[in-house]
Amino acid sequence: MKQVRWSALDQGQRELALSRAPSTSSQQLVSGVAQIIRRVREGGDGAVKALTAELDKVEDLQLATSTSALNEASQSLPTDVSEALDQAIDRVRAFHSACKVADVSCDLNGIRCERVSRPIQTVGLYVPAGSAPLPSTTIMLGVPASLAGCARVVLCSPPDSQGAVDATVMAAAARLGISEVFAVGGAQAIAAMAYGTETIPRCDKIFGPGNAWVTQAKQQVSQDPKGASIDMPAGPSEVMVVADEDANPAFVASDLLSQAEHGPDSHVVLVAFSEAVVSATLKAVDEQLENLPRAEVAKAALSHSVSVLVESRQQALQVINAYAPEHLILQVARAREILPDVVAAGSVFLGAHTPESLGDYCSGTNHVLPTYGYARAYSGVSVDSFQVRMTVQEASAEGLKAVGPTAVTLARVEGLEAHAQAVALRLEALGQ
Repeated sequence: MKQVRWSALDQGQRELALSRAPSTSSQQLVSGVAQIIRRVREGGDGAVKALTAELDKVEDLQLATSTSALNEASQSLPTDVSEALDQAIDRVRAFHSACKVADVSCDLNGIRCERVSRPIQTVGLYVPAGSAPLPSTTIMLGVPASLAGCARVVLCSPPDSQGAVDATVMAAAARLGISEVFAVGGAQAIAAMAYGTETIPRCDKIFGPGNAWVTQAKQQVSQDPKGASIDMPAGPSEVMVVADEDANPAFVASDLLSQAEHGPDSHVVLVAFSEAVVSATLKAVDEQLENLPRAEVAKAALSHSVSVLVESRQQALQVINAYAPEHLILQVARAREILPDVVAAGSVFLGAHTPESLGDYCSGTNHVLPTYGYARAYSGVSVDSFQVRMTVQEASAEGLKAVGPTAVTLARVEGLEAHAQAVALRLEALGQ
């Protein structure tokens, strides 16, 4: 892990120290994804099956998962897994229910202005299953979709060697009332949900994380008026841990490793208040790596990660807001005191007893978050993500009389006489 001292760097050096790996948008990737999308648009189910055979080595694929298979998966889970899924769903549902935004109505001198919510009608959920299936992502996407009232929820997840969706993913889907589950992954799944096939419905918006091919496919379909909207831009998983002298090095190390094990392109940043903190943390990292099944993956991620030495909380905040981390863990004394000055982070974890893993599974918040610095302008997935907002206005005769002349004046300032006439004619009819 590279080490730098914040106060010794100029602005350019600071940006370089916090830089992520270049986004995976090589010409080969872009053209490869575009070819997959074109094949699916032209060939439908047949193309999806052919691509799955080529890329995932799964032959004779049955795209749709039967209701009986979903129910069987749900009922055959080990007791501890079943109880864990239920508790996670309950907590995520409780938090997301509390976050729902109420409709607004305001009477402004005879004109009633409103803002109302409507569910997106058909949404597509992508649940990765590369090196490991992610039933937690099913929960994080399925719960807010349900609370938003989406009429149709479609879920795609890569098939295993037998051509089936992971049983735990199916069990989570069944618990959430998601009946349209398809065994397809990668860019072909995104293309199928964006444009529709004979079997897979066309979706208005697509949600969920994925590898570089999935991310690139989401970007391409979102730029096509005939494609689908997406939840957010995304890159590899990342975490920033801020640790002072009171932080437990073992805790700090475990939080860094919990993201490093996601993939070799994951990015972890340690912000430390002393070299002693860095040294103790790196020693704990080495000790914990010895017992990690995914140690080689984590080591690859750590090789391009960085520790930043800071001299004050103000400097730590400079680093935080410059980086805009997906996950921010504050293992410092009086962590909550820092929170008001954090302006760019996907999800924040306060104090020694709040590992990022809780947010991944069962704290109640959502783990589908903006990465690669997008936290400066994007929020994590919520019920809002599955809804659209409409404004409504209704003017009484007295309301039109009160504000109509203002509209006429401003329309004529802009040289839009038809706009002005649309109001003026009504005012004349009201004798004004």
